[in-house]
Amino acid sequence: MKRSDRLVSMTNYFLENPRRLNPLPRFTEMYQAAKSSISEDLVIVDRVFQEEGIGHLQTIAGAAGGVRYIPEFSTDSSLHFINALCSKLEDPVRILPGGYLYMSDILGDPKMVNQIGRVLGSAFSDAEIEVVVTVATKGIPLAYAVASYLAVPVVIVRRDPKVTEGSSVSINYVSGSSRKIQTMVLPKRSLKEGANVCIIDDFMKAGGTITGMTSLLAEFNANVKAIGVLAEADDEEEDRVVENYTSLIKISNVDIKQKRIQVLPGNFNQK
Repeated sequence: MKRSDRLVSMTNYFLENPRRLNPLPRFTEMYQAAKSSISEDLVIVDRVFQEEGIGHLQTIAGAAGGVRYIPEFSTDSSLHFINALCSKLEDPVRILPGGYLYMSDILGDPKMVNQIGRVLGSAFSDAEIEVVVTVATKGIPLAYAVASYLAVPVVIVRRDPKVTEGSSVSINYVSGSSRKIQTMVLPKRSLKEGANVCIIDDFMKAGGTITGMTSLLAEFNANVKAIGVLAEADDEEEDRVVENYTSLIKISNVDIKQKRIQVLPGNFNQK
């Protein structure tokens, strides 16, 4: 195989298998090439990944070592995407009765969701996440997008138990915005004891849902290493019950009568 062909194949392999540790002999056997040639190829791939702002190759020395691709999104690229997202969401036609914002088209666009997952996944890249947790239903596509960049599984918290999932742990919690008592359920087999968890949600107002998930995860002795939300409400009348979180956008100044809305970058760049 020519070097140019090998570089394309190798790049595709890393993009398809993020964070997987690959012993160097695997590539020498795969491409029938000398170890020195493979090493030179890896230097080229790493350089291009970094120049493009999409990550880097991490080399681990020793008999059990190898190389793996760590996907990342540069801060500049992330902020550019967030600003573009803010502009897109400031369209007055998105305002719904009650001051809510229509975002279903964003959550239904695979390319957009993939970009959101890349930004949040990069923010939590060093947090040693073992599983991404979300609550049904709108947060599910975001959770899978983030999990794909962290190369970890997804666990979904539901409002009611499913017979097909076996015995479950359930808790009652108070919604931060409506102050209603609600229920959350998580199957016992879905999460191992003491796992490092990243919570992902699409929207946060007061934070009652995320607090409920945190309480439920405590039943599994899970360690909540990160909390990421696509959008947060900038409401001074609401007492925020969640403090340590990362948001991409902040929705504020929703004027239903004047059909105006202001969407600002969240605290992503402040973390």
